[in-house]
Amino acid sequence: MATETDTIMKRGTGLKDWQAGVAGGVVAAAVMAALIVAMNPPTIAAAIPALYGLSGGIAGITVHVAHGAVLGVAFAALLRFAPIPDDSAAAVVGTGLAWGVVTWITLAALVMPVWLGAVGFPKAPPLPNFAIPSLVWHVVYGGVLGVVYTALR
Repeated sequence: MATETDTIMKRGTGLKDWQAGVAGGVVAAAVMAALIVAMNPPTIAAAIPALYGLSGGIAGITVHVAHGAVLGVAFAALLRFAPIPDDSAAAVVGTGLAWGVVTWITLAALVMPVWLGAVGFPKAPPLPNFAIPSLVWHVVYGGVLGVVYTALR
């Protein structure tokens, strides 16, 4: 008498957390950069590249997308340790929206003005710089990040 045993293997089709974070961060930062270009081009053309002693829109977009990728990985790490169900798209997108607000407060409103002042950028914003358009851009970043991350995971 022969017996057969079926082995069921689950093959993941999604990316690893950090990979989904990078991809989501890149897409979200690109969408955010398009909004910035449409609403306030000097932010991309002058302020963001000036953080690294660069100038020009291409440099600004490149730096911005790189920041978005790094922040996407940080978002993936946050999700790994946050007490939210990672299989809930609504929870992940909601966390992404909150992540956008957190990055706006810490990085755009507090760190960026100090950094631009430190590198001698002549039009450094005031500290703190709680500009509402910047909040909108960062919330869009977080929302897109949450959606793309969920889709890729």
